[in-house]
Amino acid sequence: MCGICGELRFDGQSPSPETLARMNAQLARRGPDDEGQHIDGPLGLGHRRLAVIDLSPRSHQPMRDAQLGLSLVFNGAIYNYRELRAELQAVGYTFFSDGDTEVILKAYHRWGENCVQHLHGMFAFALWDGERLFAARDRLGIKPFYYSQTAGHFRFASNTQALLAAGEVDTAIDPVALHHQLTLHAVVPAPRTILQGVRKLAPGHTLVIERDGSRRSCPYWHLEATRPAEPRHELEWIQLIHDGLRQAVERRLSVADVPVGVLLSGGLDSSLLVGLLAEAGVRDLRTFSIGFEDTAEEEGSEFVFSDAVASAFGTRHTKYHIPNSEVLPRLPEAVDCMAEPMVGQDAVAFYLLAERVSQQVKVVQSGQGADEVFGGYFWYPRMLEEQGSDLERFAHHYFDRDHTEFLDTVTGPYRGPDYTADLVRRRLHEPAADTFLDRVLRFDVTTLIVDDPVKRVDNMTMAWGLEARVPFLDHELVELAAQMPPELKLGDGGKRVLKRIARGLLPDPVIDRPKGYFPMPALKYVRGDFLVFMREILDSEACRRRGVFERAYVEKLLAEPDRHFTRLQGSKLWHLALLELWLQRNVDTAYT
Repeated sequence: MCGICGELRFDGQSPSPETLARMNAQLARRGPDDEGQHIDGPLGLGHRRLAVIDLSPRSHQPMRDAQLGLSLVFNGAIYNYRELRAELQAVGYTFFSDGDTEVILKAYHRWGENCVQHLHGMFAFALWDGERLFAARDRLGIKPFYYSQTAGHFRFASNTQALLAAGEVDTAIDPVALHHQLTLHAVVPAPRTILQGVRKLAPGHTLVIERDGSRRSCPYWHLEATRPAEPRHELEWIQLIHDGLRQAVERRLSVADVPVGVLLSGGLDSSLLVGLLAEAGVRDLRTFSIGFEDTAEEEGSEFVFSDAVASAFGTRHTKYHIPNSEVLPRLPEAVDCMAEPMVGQDAVAFYLLAERVSQQVKVVQSGQGADEVFGGYFWYPRMLEEQGSDLERFAHHYFDRDHTEFLDTVTGPYRGPDYTADLVRRRLHEPAADTFLDRVLRFDVTTLIVDDPVKRVDNMTMAWGLEARVPFLDHELVELAAQMPPELKLGDGGKRVLKRIARGLLPDPVIDRPKGYFPMPALKYVRGDFLVFMREILDSEACRRRGVFERAYVEKLLAEPDRHFTRLQGSKLWHLALLELWLQRNVDTAYT
């Protein structure tokens, strides 16, 4: 919905309007409809607006409530804001706007830090009460919140670029984050980022920063993956999940004052969203698909399936075919819009798709989260069959490279203990999960998905002022699914319960097809102009001067790029090239 930023100073000075303006400028693409600044003593707030709910100037941000003495910047959507508004009105609160932003102000005044427990939606916000800054991030981390702190100030923003534009950021590479980056498919769990001086608020957490610079972060949500006291039959689970998913889809449709479309890949998840919207009586639904050039090893589109779904439900369907000659020149643009380096092959696909879709709608629903919540990936059953500790079973089928290979990948200053194994071991050892697969899926849903597909979709769609809503990550649906026996997820080749819901609603070939992935073959099978492009990045003076990668390892990948894939079938060469390209375009050119 928006881009937010701000600064709280600890030195008795007021924030500079010029600094806020530089930060806000880096958020302009997230919010093309309006912008604003507000300075109150040591606190400055900035905002860029994508108008989706209450399109009037009354919902301008930063939003101030002079009567309550509160100021707020907010990014996201609160799907139960109408119900909360009515509840607050019933105890005497009055409202000057019709949107969800003001509801957060009143909710904080009514319930204090506990206000987040009442919010149902995706959000990142910062609220000033004259004495301290209170920030929060939604339970599944759908909306981003980055920050940096020095002795003199605390700054926050919706992306790393805004913090870098403000200056005074330690841009040294964090060795722990680098280990995660090159092991977990570019996932760097909060609070770390690849840069020492940039941190991020963890999902389901609040953050309080006092005037003296002290800060504390507290969790307000924890996902339990345990069976209910009363066992349920499979048919009961199917009905409960069907009802929960239908409600999640309808919430994300009705809470908008603009049309809502669907990103239709042709897979089960996005197709099911279309089917449920049709089931709810939605007419004239707009759907959008994208495809790329084939390679000898892999098709570059799934139009045969998305076309079938669009035809079955009579949607207003638009599809885009992008030649490789267009992908490569646009790739650096997509990297410029990544808050952190992301190696997912579909990032540029979402970027190019969002560019076109944003010309027709402002809001779309998307299928991210279904595979993690309902057990759709091929590596889950492989982990289940594996012998050994939880860590060994997970790492053998997920880690992009083992620790020994990581030590061969990077130079001396970045070598150290197996930080990623330590993190995964701790996360898989957390209580309130009945089985190994429950522990894996919870880790995926609460940690891995946040900094891979969820972040990727947010960054690439918001780069064009397009808001993506993800019904499969409705927190009530996630909580329900976490209670469900794992066999109802892994059965029928994965996502058994979703396939049962879809049967009779979607065309059978869409349900029975093998699991697909948003294809971008040229970034997986690296050759031709794409290989030249990556070679130039890794052979550049900037890369050699930075000295992160061992040259012998780089040369090995460049010599035979098609022989070096991760366990998740990603190109190891692309992983290195993307990280270096992101650093060159976002850090090396940053404001100083």
